[in-house]
Amino acid sequence: MRIIIAGAGEVGSHLARMLSYEYHDIIVIDPDSEKLAQLASNIDVLTVEGSAASFAALKEANVNKADLFVAVTHFEEANIISATLAKRLGAKKVISRIDNNEYMLPSNKDIFLNLGIDSLIYPEKLAAREVIGILGQTGSAEFVDFSGGKLSLAVIKLDEDAPVIDQSLVQVTKRNERLQFRAVAITRDGETIIPRGNDTFRVNDIVYVITNQKGIRDMLKYSGKTNIEVNNLMILGGSRIGVRIASELEKDVNVKLIDYDKEKSTRLALYFKNALVIHGDGRDTELLKQEGLEYMDAFVAVTGNSETNILACLVAKQMGVGKTIAEVENLDYIQLAEGMGIDTVINKKLITASRIFRYTMTTEVSSVKCLTGTDAEVMEFIVKPNSPITKGKIKDINFPKDAIIGGVVSGETSYITVGNSEIKAYDRVVVFALPSAINKVGKFFN
Repeated sequence: MRIIIAGAGEVGSHLARMLSYEYHDIIVIDPDSEKLAQLASNIDVLTVEGSAASFAALKEANVNKADLFVAVTHFEEANIISATLAKRLGAKKVISRIDNNEYMLPSNKDIFLNLGIDSLIYPEKLAAREVIGILGQTGSAEFVDFSGGKLSLAVIKLDEDAPVIDQSLVQVTKRNERLQFRAVAITRDGETIIPRGNDTFRVNDIVYVITNQKGIRDMLKYSGKTNIEVNNLMILGGSRIGVRIASELEKDVNVKLIDYDKEKSTRLALYFKNALVIHGDGRDTELLKQEGLEYMDAFVAVTGNSETNILACLVAKQMGVGKTIAEVENLDYIQLAEGMGIDTVINKKLITASRIFRYTMTTEVSSVKCLTGTDAEVMEFIVKPNSPITKGKIKDINFPKDAIIGGVVSGETSYITVGNSEIKAYDRVVVFALPSAINKVGKFFN
């Protein structure tokens, strides 16, 4: 595919890096020559210096030949204008990043379709939805549903008391051969591996597990985790993510939201019906204690400052809060934050890149999820008739070694795959893949 990315910020750069593994023709447009030079020195992309909202820059990038145009600059208006122009100049499909939930309303979406914009991406809404999903499954660091929840990916960090520590995959499986979950990857010391039978689990491993509904309880038991019911939630930061989380949960959960800005706090206090809004500095440990932090089931830090979010979550963890979630937008801090004991790190840039990435797949993919702390992706494929994946048992079809099939949804049933499993046309298959395997994996489902 020929893909044009407008914006060389962190979202655009990360998306370009992801797509470079796929051997696409990638062109990045940005007015900042230094950003473009840095990007081009690291990955194989062409660059165009200038505004993506200008005819000159779009024509220089040969937008009329683009299969996909993605506008992800920091400026919403520039994204909408450049995406509209790109479509009118001949780009086949265009996507625009926005920062306004009003644009996502069904009554307003048709306006953007009429402008030629095929899809709108709202990072804060995606991030809030992810946090709400994680709070519903508090035994894991991340939790992603596939096929309406028939299969799920859970990300578990192993503590010292986890029953599987120092045991191999073979040993764990032998204890119960009918396990309804499967470890598909392990991140250790910053490196992600696809585990084989003799690989052992170690303390602080981050384990990626595919499970169905029957397997969730056993998965938590084997990993030493418990599923905490969240009744009391404290949110630090009245950002768009924080407000969205609070508004979604205030009917069912006791929510306290703390924000540093007095004017915003006053405005939010009038906006919410049940959530309690507190004006204060979240870095003030005494304030957090006074507001009952130690009695909270979960603590979510989503201020605009990664350092503040990390430190506040560490305080919450020390005070015994069962689940801590930090928004960390500095990509360099993600691994550090996970290593410090924070349960879950979210990054809206990665979440946004995941959503856009699915539009670049030549195979029919119903879901793609880029995972925090690893370059790997988990994808849900819909199997086409006579595709290579249907030609025999999984162990006999030479599936790439740097990828693994975790589970299958066939009709109304779901199951965890083993070597003897056979996949049929129209099954939905969840695959965990390292970057080197993504292009190879797709061919099995075409």
